[in-house]
Amino acid sequence: MNIHEHQAQNLLKEFNVPVPFGVLVASGDDYQATLETLLFDKICVKAQIHAGGRGAGHFKKDLGYGGVKITSSKEEALDVIESMIGNTLVTKQTGNGGKLVRKVYLVEPVRFSQEYYVAILIDRNLRRPMLMLSREGGVDIEAIADRSPKKLHRIIIEPSMGLTVSQIKELASQIRLTTEQTQELSNLLLQLYALFIAKDCSLIEINPLVLDKSGHFLAIDSKINFDDNALPRHPDIVKLRDIEEENPNEVEALQYNLNYIALDGNIACLVNGAGLAMATMDLIQYHGGQPANFLDIGGGANEEQITHAVKIILKNPNIRGIVVNIFGGIVKCNAVAQGIVNAARATLLSISMVVRFEGTNVGEGKEVLKSSGLRIIFANDLDDAANRIVNLCK
Repeated sequence: MNIHEHQAQNLLKEFNVPVPFGVLVASGDDYQATLETLLFDKICVKAQIHAGGRGAGHFKKDLGYGGVKITSSKEEALDVIESMIGNTLVTKQTGNGGKLVRKVYLVEPVRFSQEYYVAILIDRNLRRPMLMLSREGGVDIEAIADRSPKKLHRIIIEPSMGLTVSQIKELASQIRLTTEQTQELSNLLLQLYALFIAKDCSLIEINPLVLDKSGHFLAIDSKINFDDNALPRHPDIVKLRDIEEENPNEVEALQYNLNYIALDGNIACLVNGAGLAMATMDLIQYHGGQPANFLDIGGGANEEQITHAVKIILKNPNIRGIVVNIFGGIVKCNAVAQGIVNAARATLLSISMVVRFEGTNVGEGKEVLKSSGLRIIFANDLDDAANRIVNLCK
């Protein structure tokens, strides 16, 4: 689960990580009244969407600036707020469709002498938390990692011991901090790791962390993601969820315990098992096609769930074909087939479908589909299914 920048900043503040003062305004608020409460005239107006690269992005209704704008007066800030809210911001992470800006964060600008990049995340190979630190903050960190990987310093954190001061000192020496700066950074990073553990985060990223003009660290911008599996024990975090920022099909899929992620292609996938779903998508791409979604119905999906799964993937207007790849076990092929037929009747399904069934009740499943009147092509194996659907969609 993702949250907005202003929410992440509030969490940092809760764990005593220093952040600049900021207030949120949303569509429908009295912008002028909020601006009048601020004790500073220069204001950094920051669009709040679930996507990075806001400052380098552009609005569909061109404003001449991106999703981050420093204004010199409250009058200018008001104009920027009114222009941003209700406009669609396009960044490198949103795709061409962009995201509608419904709220902006008003922050006091900070003068600083040095920018750093800090992140705590999970190293999935080692299955351990990892701390990353670089002097190259405030820029595209992916490009730094690719172009100059030695500038991005990493340490692995042993969960039984936690983050240690000695590890922080080792990193601080590599980015040339003074003794005083190292002490302050240690306090900050220990608090950051406490937040990471306490809230079951999967990522905390501060970019940039700056040294302000008084020589103290300040988290200018932050991003926090959470482990979805841990959300039931964090009702306070669940309340931060902004469903308007999420793909509506993905939100609907969660209601039926379906693992669905929208993609940019035109071949819909309905598969049971995450590994099989990934293999299906890989083979579609190998044969020259583009998957339109990741959809794992799970090992125990029932007929109703499968019906909803088909309805959800058909809501994508770009779909030109569907590949169904089921290895029946607990979930039976005939139940999957009946779910497909139910959804087809409800949606007047007319596009081609390639089906690969193996496992429990495979014969019954094929008979259900053969007698349905749907345009079904049965594949011999996974590779054959991927090849056939790609050729159909061409």
